[in-house]
Amino acid sequence: MVDIIDKSTIDQFARKTQAMDQRIAKLYEKVLAMPVPPNSVPQALFELGSASQTVHHAIEELYQQNEQLEQVQEVLGAEYQRYEELFEEAPDSYLVTDAHGKIQLANHKAARLLNIDKNYLVGKAIVNFITLEERQYFRNFLSQLSQSGRNQELLIRLQRRNGELFNTALTVAPSYDNQGKIKELRWLIRGITESRRVELVHIKEECDFSDRPIHSYSKGDIIPLNPQIIWLVSQGFVKLTTLCESGEEVLVGLADQGMVFGSYMTSLNTYQAIAMSDTKLVSIYVSEIIDSPNVSHTLVPKLNHRLRQTESFLAVSGFRRVQDRIYYLLRLLKQEFGEKVGNETRLSVRLTHEDLANACCTTRVTITRLLCKLKHQGKISFDSKRHIIVKDID
Repeated sequence: MVDIIDKSTIDQFARKTQAMDQRIAKLYEKVLAMPVPPNSVPQALFELGSASQTVHHAIEELYQQNEQLEQVQEVLGAEYQRYEELFEEAPDSYLVTDAHGKIQLANHKAARLLNIDKNYLVGKAIVNFITLEERQYFRNFLSQLSQSGRNQELLIRLQRRNGELFNTALTVAPSYDNQGKIKELRWLIRGITESRRVELVHIKEECDFSDRPIHSYSKGDIIPLNPQIIWLVSQGFVKLTTLCESGEEVLVGLADQGMVFGSYMTSLNTYQAIAMSDTKLVSIYVSEIIDSPNVSHTLVPKLNHRLRQTESFLAVSGFRRVQDRIYYLLRLLKQEFGEKVGNETRLSVRLTHEDLANACCTTRVTITRLLCKLKHQGKISFDSKRHIIVKDID
């Protein structure tokens, strides 16, 4: 939030300016009273007068801008208060932590669930409320979360301040900064019964769709889309595109193994799926999400991820400079499809310059020039198969 200049500071500056005007006026009068022709008045005095007028205009603009900032901050303050009230009075337990699990915010419901005053929660590590037997498991979960960067669910036992143990289902959603690094983690905590915990574990272990028929497509094939069917990628890569008003193709998503796509998840009038390699897919009817808890539990996080990824791809065009668009896109691809190779990250999906241009709403020539520049700067390189290796794009 932009700092507002204290009005008394501007007033003080205005008074000093007025005093300066008076001194300039007296000096001008003295010069005119001297026995010299009027046209010989020093040019410096005229320049001082002009500079004084400029300062007065600047002061007036300061008053106006400060008033506007006060109004904006008043609106933002009201919005912040509203969201804070929603957070506090939410019917579920919520925590906000940093990337390492240190609690930054907690609502009243979470404090009651953990049987501890809300003020004492802030600053403590969430792992302190995990049972001793499962702490290492939880630390491994946090580590994997920072690598995958996706929403995750975890069934684990928590321990209240009085030592009482209870089963919970944790849902955690990462939030990112402008460099694509995890800024904070947002936790939803739900207490569950032992029978429900066993049921959820059973669901997670059973639903893998491996017994379903496989639909195979070759590189370049257009995959048919049925609004009643969701495709699950078993192998390969799929490119998802739409058309803008000018008729140019726009890249709005990519799907690799374990990801889903389909026209059911979009309201775009034109939506096309193209196999980027030899691809194997599994079909799932939309009605199964409603009819089967197993299917619903497995697919809902995947559907959410598809929608978030599409939003991220569309956000690329929101940057004014093409250079910022390609930076954002490479960070997004690194997060979604990056494979660690030593200290560098290789993008598992191979995109052509045309694909990158479509994602950035620019020309292939511009993308080629920017990629050459990034390569020359040592920020990216290419392997033998022309996959981009991201070195330093933060």
